[in-house]
Amino acid sequence: MAYDFATPVERRHPEGGWASQKWHRYGDDVLPLWVADMDFRSPPAVIDALQARVAHGVYGYGEVPATLTETLCQWSAHHYDWPIQPEWQQWLPGVVPALHLAALALTEPGDGVLTVIPIYPPFLAVAERTGRLPQQAMLQAPSNPGEPWQLDIDALEAAITSRTRLLLWCHPHNPTGRVWHHEELAALAELVERHDLWLVSDELHCDLLLDEGACHRPLVAAFPELAKRTITLWAPSKTFNLAGLTSACALIPEPALRQRFAAAAKGLLPDSNILGLVAAEAAYREGESWRQELLSVLREHRATLEARVAGWQGVRWSAPESTYLAWLDIREAGLGNAPHKRLLKEAGVALSDGAAFGCPGFVRLNFGTTASQLEAALSRMDSLLKRD
Repeated sequence: MAYDFATPVERRHPEGGWASQKWHRYGDDVLPLWVADMDFRSPPAVIDALQARVAHGVYGYGEVPATLTETLCQWSAHHYDWPIQPEWQQWLPGVVPALHLAALALTEPGDGVLTVIPIYPPFLAVAERTGRLPQQAMLQAPSNPGEPWQLDIDALEAAITSRTRLLLWCHPHNPTGRVWHHEELAALAELVERHDLWLVSDELHCDLLLDEGACHRPLVAAFPELAKRTITLWAPSKTFNLAGLTSACALIPEPALRQRFAAAAKGLLPDSNILGLVAAEAAYREGESWRQELLSVLREHRATLEARVAGWQGVRWSAPESTYLAWLDIREAGLGNAPHKRLLKEAGVALSDGAAFGCPGFVRLNFGTTASQLEAALSRMDSLLKRD
């Protein structure tokens, strides 16, 4: 490989100023496989671009450069077959703020904000934090081991009331790793149109499709009729490991909707992070070869995990089609009502608690780490889960 995805990078000890949420929440004896950031160095082109910008020495208020917006247009056309325009792009510091802004911009206090569960925890917090009504519908769980989670369109429609105004959607899906089929998305699009809902499509993991030859198709690209009511969220943060640089983009083709969203951000968000913009441009312009090698590594890690799960008592999963996140059902593993706590205390492995995603008894495991660190963590988990 041209890039090093095998050598562990020191992230635990902060003497160099690299304090890490992932590595500092727990003690030195714990291996963290929880929050969704990877343990790999970002692409060399990104590091070089950041070093050049830092060397400039002036870090005042910046602007979104035309070179960045054009680079994202080229990325979208090449990777998604979706010709976007520079003026559609609203750069802001993160996808999570964008979710909250959408609720503020598009709904009124007491309106319903709908999502499916399990789901990335910030989705579940948006309604409460903005004074809206939280509404959820359960995905259809696998009937048999290895089968995928599916959109239950009837359950989603049953959750809609006269107060529902906004649907928060995740495409591909975090935490299950589902890449939604066209038929599922067609049913979703028809439902959104028929109920006259606003839609936010969080496509943060869209460049991490793991199956060979898989290509992401943005929701609005597949169903152009949704453009008038949809905000699409992208970011280089997960793909290129740039989450700490807080840079994301809202794609909004409809001018009136774009203006409404931008107006809601005034006074609530800072200007874009100048280093985050530099990193985003370098990643999208020069990071493709690095991304391809990353995907190969993640496929190998997924296979490693699949073999391990097969030997664990009472553990079920559906192999993720995207992301570096595994969604494990361990309700029958005999670890009690809070299995993540048992794994933390007795195995020294930190995983994300499924209850935060709306599904107690599940855990989310981040396999975006080196092979040696992954093996060390899985060996620890063997002590509690391996079949006799």
